[in-house]
Amino acid sequence: MKSKADVVIIGGGVNGCSLAYRLAKKGLDVVVVEKKYLSSGATGACGAGIRQQWSTRENASLAIQSVKIFEQLSKELGQDIEFRQGGYLIAVHDEKEMKQVEKNVAMQRSLGLKVAILKPEEITDVVPILDVKGMRAIGATFCPTDGHANPFKTTFAYADAARRLGAEINTHTTVTDVKTTQKAIRAVVTDQKTIQTSVVVNAAGIYSKSIAEMVKIKLPLCPFRKEIMATERLQPLFEAMVISFRDGIYFSQQKEGQIVGGIPISEEKVGYKTMPTFAFLQYMAQTLTRYAPILKHINLLRHWTGFYDVTPDARPILGEVKEVKGFLQCNGFSGHGFMISPMVSKLLTDLIADGKTSEELENLSLERFKSKKIEKELSVVG
Repeated sequence: MKSKADVVIIGGGVNGCSLAYRLAKKGLDVVVVEKKYLSSGATGACGAGIRQQWSTRENASLAIQSVKIFEQLSKELGQDIEFRQGGYLIAVHDEKEMKQVEKNVAMQRSLGLKVAILKPEEITDVVPILDVKGMRAIGATFCPTDGHANPFKTTFAYADAARRLGAEINTHTTVTDVKTTQKAIRAVVTDQKTIQTSVVVNAAGIYSKSIAEMVKIKLPLCPFRKEIMATERLQPLFEAMVISFRDGIYFSQQKEGQIVGGIPISEEKVGYKTMPTFAFLQYMAQTLTRYAPILKHINLLRHWTGFYDVTPDARPILGEVKEVKGFLQCNGFSGHGFMISPMVSKLLTDLIADGKTSEELENLSLERFKSKKIEKELSVVG
């Protein structure tokens, strides 16, 4: 392990590894420290969706620009990340929801996104297996350039590319302290070695709050357990991801044929509980088969848990904190870190390597929570 680096990134998920790649590409000496293995946190437990349909301008902008990067990423990194664009179909259930949808779509279109509002009879043109009456939909939105990618392959492709450029990635290495002098970053202490540095990026997911406390910074993050299931492999039935903000369900068919999806359960509480629940399986089965009765007799093969690092407004915390020079945040993604990681890592690289800020970084800094009025992201599943 190196004893000195330009930048130390804490966290080996997709954001940490993509940032390592971009910084190394700029010629910076980068060290990544991961307490377990790459993709062991939220990245490896996520539903793999990539969505551009959001209610807040910052999230929509980050996602739209990320998709442009995703479209070229397999070629850029030299590995197939299994990116495909089957679209996202988002169910709309009542007139109140439709009014918000119309507002969202207007904003999304202003950013150049091609998104349509579908009538009930048009829903099955996109996803034939859906029962419109069963899902109780009065319409839907559909964006054909939304899609999926393999989170493991994406993370490891970034990591491999970063290593080729000279970045060092240390797994099974725990950060025990972050040292400062006169309110500026000086070193990262791990259970293996101390690394001298002037820049630390806190990309530790649900553990970001603990990392921040090492330099007396409080992050408004709460861990929320989310459960996901995967079925047996089936013949190709549909291409789009189906989601509902009201019901909280999302599901898609993966390249290999399995249906992957999740839904929140009413008794879910904040905390670090990792044990999957039977209540989830019951509720997911009931809701999934209401949406798509054809799936009633398929077999469930896997069921696992993961954690969202949730902020009060369901938007990420990005950029340098004012209290500690060189301490940057890359967390609080509230379940959406994978889909916006390409643009997040680009913006943070521009900031670290070139001192360039952006509207997104300014609006998504930790400072926003000092205001009594913050804009909450409404387009959140669960």
